[in-house]
Amino acid sequence: MIKVLDRLLLFLYTLIIGIGVVFFLVASFGWLPIESAENFVSNLYYEGSTAYPAIAIGLFVLLATCRFFYVSVRRGRGQVPSIDQRTDVGDIRISLETVENLSLKAAGRVRGVKDLKARVSVNDAGLDIVLRAVVDGESSIPELSEEMQRSVKSHIEDITGIPVANVSVFIANVMQSSHTFKSRVE
Repeated sequence: MIKVLDRLLLFLYTLIIGIGVVFFLVASFGWLPIESAENFVSNLYYEGSTAYPAIAIGLFVLLATCRFFYVSVRRGRGQVPSIDQRTDVGDIRISLETVENLSLKAAGRVRGVKDLKARVSVNDAGLDIVLRAVVDGESSIPELSEEMQRSVKSHIEDITGIPVANVSVFIANVMQSSHTFKSRVE
């Protein structure tokens, strides 16, 4: 929606600037009689019917200029956070979302892990990966956690070539057994 409004604003802005430039060129070449220009300027000073639309157009152009200036200097929201690497052949950019998905894939291979979420951040030492998991409760939680850490660290480093500084595991819950026994009525 904002992009549509910005495009409409840009259209109106260029239309007004274009008309102003044509008027300026016509006056500069002397194709506009001086009396007409003097009458127009006099009407701007003394006639509200001429001054108010000119003020409205001027404020619109000023606001549009401020909006376009803001859009040009703000940091791009469309830019996805990524890890940049330089190689002999060129640059490589890997999004943090890709690393999160690779982490989920590696941790999901560990038997006993049911529900996973990952969050990745970058620091000077490498990647910090935080895993949130729900386990089945049938396996040792410390062993499961260590296996997830090893699996994620080796998988990320093998696939991306980026060093992993830390893999933290948070066990959020234990899944309840889905085996329910029905009572038998005779």
